[in-house]
Amino acid sequence: MVTNADLAARLDTTDEWIRTRTGIRERRVARPDEATSDFAIPAARQALASAGVAPEDVDLVMCCTATPDHLFPATACLIQDALGCRRAAAFDLAAACSGFIYGLATANAFIASGMYRTILVCGAETLTKILDWTDRSSAVLLGDGAGAAVLQPAQPGYGILSVYLGADGAGGPLVQQPAGGSRQPATLETVAERLHTFRQNGREVYRFATQIMGDAADRALELAGLEPAGIDWLVPHQANYRIIEAAARRFGFPMERVWVNIDRYGNMSTACIPVALSEASEQGRLQRGQTVLAVAFGAGLTWGAVTMRWAMPLAAAAGADAEVAQ
Repeated sequence: MVTNADLAARLDTTDEWIRTRTGIRERRVARPDEATSDFAIPAARQALASAGVAPEDVDLVMCCTATPDHLFPATACLIQDALGCRRAAAFDLAAACSGFIYGLATANAFIASGMYRTILVCGAETLTKILDWTDRSSAVLLGDGAGAAVLQPAQPGYGILSVYLGADGAGGPLVQQPAGGSRQPATLETVAERLHTFRQNGREVYRFATQIMGDAADRALELAGLEPAGIDWLVPHQANYRIIEAAARRFGFPMERVWVNIDRYGNMSTACIPVALSEASEQGRLQRGQTVLAVAFGAGLTWGAVTMRWAMPLAAAAGADAEVAQ
């Protein structure tokens, strides 16, 4: 765990500056020898146990991540092997912080088509591996973590009710890791210029996020035929507390119906929403039959929202949280 005080000791910042601008107090940071799969595997294992699903019964493993262990093989393949999901297909999905919503949408479509019955969706990140720890504007924001969900055909009236996804590639430069791909392969120059680290235009991203979070949520509600008053829990992407507040105000959600854990974890990208769902269920606050609206935005630019009627309780794994929707 890295607290704001820890960062203030090495950067030109203070605990108050970080808290008032982001809502973050602390974040989890992977050890040098830990990779994204090391967070995803225990979360996925706990998700399977909570759902009562054997590894050999999984049809597909997806890992939604912006920080895979390697460019290839897919981190999902490493998870598949570690869990013993021998007959499952596996692939990674890249939609940055919107990744888990995109993953739920993809799994839902596979199941609805009849192609697969049991799908394991992981949202996992080690974003601190690509941070520029000398940049106070970004070093304070990100944290590491993982969550996972097992999706299967739901009982009538339960499970995913609607999904809305969107993207605007023209905004790609606003949030990016410039080097490391085929456009700018690793060289001495790219390393020296710190082009392999997280970069964002914070002002423009904030402006985009405060608008698109509400727009995406509104569209998902419309597709589900729901009004804001019919939602028990708003589970937003944990990027900035002020963005979360803006989304809640737009729909008249009291903050006690909005799940917020950014103060303890920072922005964990794809892991934010599954970890939040896990906590809410584990604490008994998210219960069977309640309706959830989850919404996220991320690099790409991408965004998405999903409404679901919660089907079952779930548990959290030690060190990495697990979420199960069935």
